[in-house]
Amino acid sequence: MISTKGRYALRVMIDIAQNSDGGYIPLKDIAERQEISKKYLEIIVKDMVAGGLLKGASGKGGGYKLCRKPDKYSVGEILELMEGSMSSVVCLADKKFKCPRKKSCETLPMWQEYDEMVHDFFYGKKLSDLI
Repeated sequence: MISTKGRYALRVMIDIAQNSDGGYIPLKDIAERQEISKKYLEIIVKDMVAGGLLKGASGKGGGYKLCRKPDKYSVGEILELMEGSMSSVVCLADKKFKCPRKKSCETLPMWQEYDEMVHDFFYGKKLSDLI
């Protein structure tokens, strides 16, 4: 399940892409347009800046802007940054996890196929597709 953090991150990225003329967009403006708490968005955009999705600037004329053009972002990279692994089961999410049934697990191929479909779906969609 995708949490509010992942969904709101997408909304922030879309909002910035739609409302930017190349300059920085104040977080309060994004919060108002998206009807999301500014406090909660502060937490989200901090992670997005640290993850290289956004650039931030303080002071007058400050705010946030995209680091790249919208068609250079995949929805998958945004969601994975905010949500962590999108794998369906721990044996695929955590490479260090040692499952004693890995060699004989009848369901593992199904989980691998499912995870591939989810990955391909989200990584196949660009931010520009949502605008």
